[in-house]
Amino acid sequence: MTRKVTHRRVLKIALPIVISNATVPFLGIVDTGVVGQLGLAAPIGAVGIGAIILTAIYWIFGFLRMGTTGLAGQALGANDQPELAAILTRALLVGLTAGLGIFLLQVPLFAGAFFVSPASPEVEGLARSYMGIRVYSAPAMIGIYGLTGWLIAAERTRAVLAIQLLMNGVNVGLDFLFVLHFDWGVNGVAIATVIAEWGGFALALWFCRATFYAPDWRNWGQVFDRIRLQRMLLVNSDIMLRSVMLQVIFVSFLFFGADFGDVPLAANQILMQFLMITAYALDGFAFAVEALVAQSLGSKSRFDLRQSALLCTFWSLIVCIGLTVVFALFGEGIIDLMAKSEPVRAEARIYLGYMIAAPLIGMWSWILDGIFIGATRSRDMRNMMFLSLLVYGGAVLVLVPAYGNHGLWIALLISFVARAITLGARYPSLERDANPV
Repeated sequence: MTRKVTHRRVLKIALPIVISNATVPFLGIVDTGVVGQLGLAAPIGAVGIGAIILTAIYWIFGFLRMGTTGLAGQALGANDQPELAAILTRALLVGLTAGLGIFLLQVPLFAGAFFVSPASPEVEGLARSYMGIRVYSAPAMIGIYGLTGWLIAAERTRAVLAIQLLMNGVNVGLDFLFVLHFDWGVNGVAIATVIAEWGGFALALWFCRATFYAPDWRNWGQVFDRIRLQRMLLVNSDIMLRSVMLQVIFVSFLFFGADFGDVPLAANQILMQFLMITAYALDGFAFAVEALVAQSLGSKSRFDLRQSALLCTFWSLIVCIGLTVVFALFGEGIIDLMAKSEPVRAEARIYLGYMIAAPLIGMWSWILDGIFIGATRSRDMRNMMFLSLLVYGGAVLVLVPAYGNHGLWIALLISFVARAITLGARYPSLERDANPV
């Protein structure tokens, strides 16, 4: 790999991901809007809760996307084509097996979900019907995680954008056909999603077709090599544990917020959308640094590693400065668009300052996550996340009793700082893994 790490190269990887992420909320809006035309509350609730449950189950396997990017990028940087093909096969096997497992275990999984989050009998019945159809595409959806991780490692993010656009386009078109024309209701939304997700999986396979033309992808001796399988298992398990701990922070934040009453809870939910916007905007540069750092380590180029980290951090900083300005100028207007209740609007404005500061405080931890994913330094990610979780818990214990909801927001921002400091302290050892070229 001799290509230089340049601003143009970074943007070429990042921008398709940013555009792809911008389309994600649109699909949920259409799903909700289409079933809303039925004139009943239960179908809206059923699609909403069904989608949340399935997303939460699928999210457990998000490690497959991240782990595949790091491993495939390093194989690409080392110009190890047989291993690059074997990684694609392993990712596919894991994704399809996990999806099949979800399909076979759907009854206890869905029962557990409704035990934790019960709904009215009507909503639960419709949601079970919705999920019972959608689960047929579980192998495709988990498989897409592995395929997109492999494509990102190869810097083919326009292919990832095309997959997302196809899935969204098919889903939206079939929503209107099945629900409004055929009157299939909630089941129509589910069938549309199943078709769209299998279509996205087929397109992802097509984008990887060149690898399937060569025999390396079915070199079973290499695919099932014990040492490489163990490494994949360790990387993916560490990333999964890290992600679970990160989720604990955000879920507990919402639970702690509930203790302050309905209005502060609603305000916190509104403000969380500012964090989601920031995360979606930065994903492109996090994915770019994953691919570039992985390739740099694979090719043993310390210069390219550092250049990748610096350029992706630069563009992340530009984006975060822009978001901070937008939130400062238009934050109150955004709150008013998302909430009709005046008490909720007023409460959210009290804490808007934390969201204005959040992009610039949080970006360092988000970009460092991408660097360590690309380096497959998953053990460091797991351990530093554990330390950050402890720091967050301590901050909650000290600040919330004294400052209430202000203390809760400060504790969340402190957890971002803790992640950045702890991962940043491990960065020099990462550079030492790459030889100067």
